[in-house]
Amino acid sequence: MNDANVTFHRLRARLQAIAYSMLGSMADAEDVVQDVWLRWHDADQSIVNNVEAWLVTATTRVAIDRLRALKVRREHYVGQWLPEPVLTEGPATPEQIQERHGEVSVALLSMLERLSAEARAAFLLREIFDVSYAEIADGIGKSEASVRQIVHRAKSQLRDGQPRYAVSPETHGRIVERFAKALSLGQFKLLASILAENAELIGDGGGRQSSFPEPMHGGQRIAQLLYASSLRNKSTIRIELASINGELSVLRYIHDALESVQTLETDGDHIVRLLVQRNPEKLARVASELGVPLFAPL
Repeated sequence: MNDANVTFHRLRARLQAIAYSMLGSMADAEDVVQDVWLRWHDADQSIVNNVEAWLVTATTRVAIDRLRALKVRREHYVGQWLPEPVLTEGPATPEQIQERHGEVSVALLSMLERLSAEARAAFLLREIFDVSYAEIADGIGKSEASVRQIVHRAKSQLRDGQPRYAVSPETHGRIVERFAKALSLGQFKLLASILAENAELIGDGGGRQSSFPEPMHGGQRIAQLLYASSLRNKSTIRIELASINGELSVLRYIHDALESVQTLETDGDHIVRLLVQRNPEKLARVASELGVPLFAPL
């Protein structure tokens, strides 16, 4: 294997992380990286001065094209669309979480859907993957000045779309653990106390599992829903914690089969948003890595 191909395989995880962050789907990300590999194999490698920059640019361009096609398909998605959760190493220390690059939370990935393909690429490459403005400009076919404006507008758009909170991993973890305990024990009062008054629940069933067509609002309503579900499945529910996209999250099992992955946003005191992934297609990879079956309603 020549040095250039060695470099590709060394960077493969980074390229896949970029593609996944763009697309919210591991299968699509793998397709993008495979496409880039074929393009790299056919390229005149002797004239490439910076292999990493070439590969990142190629990945960005292919991912932008793929995202534009996916956005058309997602307009016809049944119910609410949430990204595919990814099982990450855990439990991680706060220091390890800070050191990780390319692990974009499910919450941020869902918010990025409001951006255009080019704005999403520019924001992710600059803010998450620390790519220079010059390289981003080459990747999306814009001037460096334009890229700076695109990133600035993207950050403003994300801030305006929904407030985000700076919460330490330790604080986030404590709230997630309290929530998991309340779910496991079926304690309504504890659930209600953990959820913010204006909390929001977003569920993705993909038309294959029951879910809500629109977000549910109100901590009391959400607590009642979760409590009722616990009562219905009381003897068969198991709650576990796992690192999903670099954040401590909740796995819910029914009859020892993975039923949902639940990621939480908190303000440091309460849960402000609960993202519940129930689509079996998007849970298949997590279930496979855990060595457990997927839940199928009777």
